[in-house]
Amino acid sequence: MKDEFRCGYVALIGKPNTGKSTLMNALVGEKLSITAHRPQTTRHQILGIKTSDHYQCIFVDTPGIHDSRKKAIHRYMNRAASSMLDDADLICVLLDITNFNQDDEKILQRVSGYKNVLVVLNKTDQSGREASLPIMQKVARQTPDFESVPVSALTRDNLDRLEQLIVARLPPGLPQFPDDQLTDKSMRFISAEIIREKLFRVLKQELPYSITVSIDHYVEEGDITRISATIWVERKSQKAIVIGKNGSLLKRTGSLARSDIERLIGTRVYLQLWVKLRVDWADDEKSLASFGYSDGNPGH
Repeated sequence: MKDEFRCGYVALIGKPNTGKSTLMNALVGEKLSITAHRPQTTRHQILGIKTSDHYQCIFVDTPGIHDSRKKAIHRYMNRAASSMLDDADLICVLLDITNFNQDDEKILQRVSGYKNVLVVLNKTDQSGREASLPIMQKVARQTPDFESVPVSALTRDNLDRLEQLIVARLPPGLPQFPDDQLTDKSMRFISAEIIREKLFRVLKQELPYSITVSIDHYVEEGDITRISATIWVERKSQKAIVIGKNGSLLKRTGSLARSDIERLIGTRVYLQLWVKLRVDWADDEKSLASFGYSDGNPGH
């Protein structure tokens, strides 16, 4: 081990839909956080660990910071996003250059007292790097001590430069995780998240807050892994939406999820899905805790 080995925690924060999960997956080189074109896809802190001969970078994907505190789950997600600010060795604030607004300025203001901040201007693939210049100027006026870097997490544009800037800011230290470990989450957790991602992609209705997934059974039997999962909804009408006509949407969700899980774990997967009702689970602290949404509980 070299004397200058570096290791540290890097918090990825920002408002919803800035591309935090896509960025972490791209930097780590494995799909660990689910992604979807829906707000608040990420609900938990999820670690993505990248280890080289010279450093270990522990990325922390966080839920999008937002003003809504209507439901218990909104409050939980804001706590999950904010709790990393004081503990991280580096804070990366992600800004969507196609949608920079007052919400971003509030987050920049919130971290303005921290010294360890890097501003990441994401989605240059949509409007080109030149579109980031006016935002870089605004950031420089508001927080002159913060360095900014334009990237595209989706196309990997300028990610090498971003990684250099991140590693340079990590403190010297020994690795916190084995060099072959990619995340702190179990396959039970990741399987539940994959199923939830596929629901987001299959369903046309806006049901992001109304759905969660719990894993009932996860059993490895030689070359096959048997998984039984329950999809929880808040309203009786939502149950029919998730299942679809003659079970079509549930079957499609299962097929897509099974394919992703098989690719990740390298064995055949038998996946069984159920849909059940728990009224207003997203605004009930006991239900949230039972589904893994509780402070100090990393997930399923």
